[in-house]
Amino acid sequence: MSINWSEFNPITSLLGGGILGIGTIILILFRGRIAGISGIVGALMQFKNTPKDHHLWRILFLLGLVSSSLIYSLFLPFPSVNITTDFTSLILAGVLVGFGTRMGSGCTSGHGICGLGRLSPRSLVATLGFMGAGFITCYIFLHLIN
Repeated sequence: MSINWSEFNPITSLLGGGILGIGTIILILFRGRIAGISGIVGALMQFKNTPKDHHLWRILFLLGLVSSSLIYSLFLPFPSVNITTDFTSLILAGVLVGFGTRMGSGCTSGHGICGLGRLSPRSLVATLGFMGAGFITCYIFLHLIN
């Protein structure tokens, strides 16, 4: 995957980050819940074990996540993305990310946004771990293997 830097717009990135932060604050203030996507989806997948009053807000949260892209496309074109890997590698990457979120008791949104915002030491360690692993992996694949 490559980024077309001539189309990168920091204003939309800042706006998106601000909206994400506001949504996170609203969820924690009004529902007392963390906006970690893996936890939200995981609880929906364990439908019988999730309290009944948790289903609706989780579904609405995910619908908002998906529909935000549609709303964005009404005002601005999507940035061009060029994925240069095969489908099998994408599936493997998704499985590894899912495995990592279970091992780390949360995902990047849960630890990186919500946990760090709450000054959680566990989230700091998790965020340093997944960011460090990402940096090392990128360095290896971009500089040592090529």
